[in-house]
Amino acid sequence: MRKIYMLLALAALPVMAWAAGWPANYGGVMLQGFYWDSYDDTYWPTLESQAGELSPYFSLVWIPQSGNCGGTSMGYDDLYWFSNYNSSFGNEQQLRSLISTFKSKGIGTIADVVINHRKTPSDWFTFPTETYNGVTYAMTAADICANDDGGATATQAAKQGVTLSGNNDTGEDWSGMRDLDHKSANVQTIVKAYLGFLLNDLGYTGFRYDMVKGYDGSFTGLYNSASQPAFSVGEYWDGNPDKVIDWLNATKVGGTIMSAAFDYPFRYTVRDAINKGNWASLSGTTLASQSAYRQYAVTFIENHDTEYRSSSAPQDPIKKDTLAANAYLLAMPGTPCVFLKHWQDYKQEIKGMIDARKLAGITNTSTYVNYKSAATYYAVKVNGDHCHLMAAVGPGVGAVTSSQYTEIMSGYHYKYFLEKTAETAWIDKADGEYSDAFDARLTAVSATSGATVVYTTDGTEPTASSTQVQSGATVHIDKACTLKAGLLKGGKVSGIVTRSYTFKAPDDFKPYTFNVYLEDPTASPNNWSAVYYYSWDSNSSAQQDGNWPGTAATATKVVKGTKFYYRTYTKTSRNYYINFVFNQGGATAGTHQTVDVQRVKGDAYFKVTTQTNKYEVEDVTSQYAGTAGDINDDGVVNVTDVTALINVILGTASYSDATCDLNGDGQVNVTDVTTLINVILAGN
Repeated sequence: MRKIYMLLALAALPVMAWAAGWPANYGGVMLQGFYWDSYDDTYWPTLESQAGELSPYFSLVWIPQSGNCGGTSMGYDDLYWFSNYNSSFGNEQQLRSLISTFKSKGIGTIADVVINHRKTPSDWFTFPTETYNGVTYAMTAADICANDDGGATATQAAKQGVTLSGNNDTGEDWSGMRDLDHKSANVQTIVKAYLGFLLNDLGYTGFRYDMVKGYDGSFTGLYNSASQPAFSVGEYWDGNPDKVIDWLNATKVGGTIMSAAFDYPFRYTVRDAINKGNWASLSGTTLASQSAYRQYAVTFIENHDTEYRSSSAPQDPIKKDTLAANAYLLAMPGTPCVFLKHWQDYKQEIKGMIDARKLAGITNTSTYVNYKSAATYYAVKVNGDHCHLMAAVGPGVGAVTSSQYTEIMSGYHYKYFLEKTAETAWIDKADGEYSDAFDARLTAVSATSGATVVYTTDGTEPTASSTQVQSGATVHIDKACTLKAGLLKGGKVSGIVTRSYTFKAPDDFKPYTFNVYLEDPTASPNNWSAVYYYSWDSNSSAQQDGNWPGTAATATKVVKGTKFYYRTYTKTSRNYYINFVFNQGGATAGTHQTVDVQRVKGDAYFKVTTQTNKYEVEDVTSQYAGTAGDINDDGVVNVTDVTALINVILGTASYSDATCDLNGDGQVNVTDVTTLINVILAGN
């Protein structure tokens, strides 16, 4: 049953080519794929590698603004819209690969669209001029709101002799960057082209609009009408549901709401119920509580702005019971958006919650009734398309029972129940990779007293003759397997659910050295006076080359006729990486330095290219790195490389990932020797 419902949900995605605002009866769940400064966890290849695990649970993944911002950034000081997608989370090729892989797995990628304001890197008024598809797009001072920065921008404009727009801001002012005048025909033309680029070129599925309080909601309607994203959600940051509803209505085109909104009233209701210790207050008014607007409610309990960041930036977090908060979120109507940190901390529990949501058939327009509540707990019955799900949350959930429901899973301060008429089996341990053996509990959810469960562990469909157990029995899982359980009633099996389990393999990583090469920048046209490496690594932001400007690189090597400087580093763990700023040292290091080069994990080759404020860097590793299997770097792959690879495995030689990890499993071991021999025998 679980797989059938999941496939139906995924199959529905492609036909949602254009759904005004947000599709009705939508059963998908969204993941916010980042948190503040999540540069490692949100690195595009890192997210892409998780597509297989994410796809059964999340139909949408929202990622940070992906354009280059002129330096390390979470994307809210947006700079380039068309021409530079080498961001703090990876380069353009990696971004395109991520979006494509997600799409192939049935996941739509949501772009973070920042159009309230835009960065001007060199002065107050000079935006980048960009050309896309033969059209040049350029914003000018005339595209900046007349009252930007409370009048400070107008003062500066007078000093520089430039003219701002004649229109005041149509929303809230925000200092720090230039607020765009969305009444400007030029701004509208460029924004529409930008959104079209995101959808039709990069392949995004939809948009999350940042800071929509900063401009009138009618412009979101205008832009969505022109670009037609499948999904759109605005960040109208306000706990008053009436104000969020006013914004939704302001987006209307032809009487139709053109965007969803994050349900901040829902978030604040959950925060207050938990932090103030009154769980009964979960019955408060939110977007999701109102039948006319729950379709447009993207519910959440934490995001990058509300999370606890540090003691100096505590923000406004939910202080405890985040697991119970997620249990409530994932049971309720609206489209839930799970925070990446919570997914990382409670992955298996959240998987189970989403499994239950999908099995019950809960959508963004489902109805619900408050079942029972007190200061210490709150219980709600949600009417899914397939059956009813009851969620109870709070420290007093032990008081919640019902003769019409069967408890299927529980955890710290939460319980999930399915209506007995669901007529299904249930397994309380979700799919995934586990570190240790565990017991999976099998439950019969049935209106028939005495119904039992039959199961298999070899992936075959359970039948009446399969192993039979009473409801509540456990199965010990200590090796990789596919567990299938079905409800046995009247000699027939129905309501089959499936779980696939794997176990983590031991890490046989061995430290090794690698080289980072920089094509000679002392030659023309750059003419640096020297080459310095300044670096910090993934372990503790350690400065591997000392304090700024770092250490002079003196070793050189000619590769394919090109001279490179290089320095050698030690990879201390499988996920270890180093970040770099290349510079020429001395008093002029600040004027002759590159942008940050991030997450270098093995042998790599770089080239200094153009200079704007800082020098850009091109990764040319593919042009100069050794051939996979050419362990001894002699230009051919033959039997001598087998000996070299064995020495690598024995620890008597160093290696690079590109040449030695031949089967691409992230490890270098005897299986790579077999692969190498097959390569040689095949004559490749």
